[in-house]
Amino acid sequence: MPKFYLKSMGCKSNQFEGQIVAQNLINNGFEEVKKLEDADFYILNSCSVTHKSDNEAMYLLRHAHGIGLKTVLTGCIAQIEKEKLLNQPFIDYVLGNEDKFELAKHLKDGDTFAVRDLMNADNFYKVRLDDTTKTRISLKIQDGCDNRCSYCIIPFGRGKSRSADSDFIVNEINRYTNLGYKEVILTGIHIGLWGKESGKELLDLLHDIETKTKIPRYRLGSLNPHEITPALLNFLQSSEKFCPHFHLSLQSACNRTLKRMNRHYTVEYYLDQIEDIVSRFDKPFLGSDIIAGFAGETDEDFNTTVENLKKSKLSQIHTFPYSIRKGTAAEKMDGHLPDEIKEERAGIIKKISADKYQSFLEANIGSEAEVLIEKRLDKNGKYKGLTRNYLTVRLNEGEFNTLKKVVLTKDLLIK
Repeated sequence: MPKFYLKSMGCKSNQFEGQIVAQNLINNGFEEVKKLEDADFYILNSCSVTHKSDNEAMYLLRHAHGIGLKTVLTGCIAQIEKEKLLNQPFIDYVLGNEDKFELAKHLKDGDTFAVRDLMNADNFYKVRLDDTTKTRISLKIQDGCDNRCSYCIIPFGRGKSRSADSDFIVNEINRYTNLGYKEVILTGIHIGLWGKESGKELLDLLHDIETKTKIPRYRLGSLNPHEITPALLNFLQSSEKFCPHFHLSLQSACNRTLKRMNRHYTVEYYLDQIEDIVSRFDKPFLGSDIIAGFAGETDEDFNTTVENLKKSKLSQIHTFPYSIRKGTAAEKMDGHLPDEIKEERAGIIKKISADKYQSFLEANIGSEAEVLIEKRLDKNGKYKGLTRNYLTVRLNEGEFNTLKKVVLTKDLLIK
């Protein structure tokens, strides 16, 4: 029985797809192993969002090849670079972002290259995950992106926006509910575009989830600010299933930088929007992405970002230094900054994020929360769980995969 070791990099969609790849291999006679040295095949489901992730992927493949494993590269790097990668002596197979779902067949047939054209793909590739070991599960509802942000290469790795149909999504959520899941996370490359090609919108899908499923909780992936409309907020505010956890894809807190990024909103718009969300929900979690040191970002631009982030009511900020992506509009822009400045600016934003998250934790102390108990945390028998507003909680007692009301204390919250 051939053995494989699989690593998935990057976004939640890619993590979900990695689980599908592993499931496909296991169902076709392969065995998944936990140690690299026990494998015959090393499978890397790659991410290409930054130059750093590309370098990490090449390092991991070299290492696996160096200890005698057959290496398989799939994911966004494989989709973007295609045949070029087969020239690398440490890469044995290159499979695109949809071809990876048939990985077992390609390995058995000895197909070393399969990358279909996604730029002209019209249909969503439906995949089903059968996993009964967890309490929360992701469901990919959309793929691709129609935006052309100046810094981003991902549309070339994923193609144009394509949506799963509502019936498929509802049926999958009902199947997950019957398997015992208590929460589903709706993921995709740009879920705010769900339904665009058929004249529908995300709100239509959420109506179906509310009325046609019995899942106790659902959570949304990342949304652009202009996709969080008053109508959507009105609906979510009235929902008993929605978890008040928003992830806003902001990218900068300076209008000049947003314009260079080709992002079609202003800082003032989304700061008002954050205030609106906070006023509607009880202690909502508000996460965000911010790119530090984008091309042309002056000291004044960065200081503007810092001040706006400080005064915002975000709960946490995921930040990373800007990375030049070959083939993007930003690659040819003036004003690229040295790595040390980008790293320094990212460090400053990380400190702001840490302070904000600490304040968010403290604001929740004393409140009652519904916790989904996920697993034992340590040898002392304590359990780990997650609140609706995305706080990790440590409990002294509980039962796996149950919902439990608790009063949050400092000792229960995990930083």
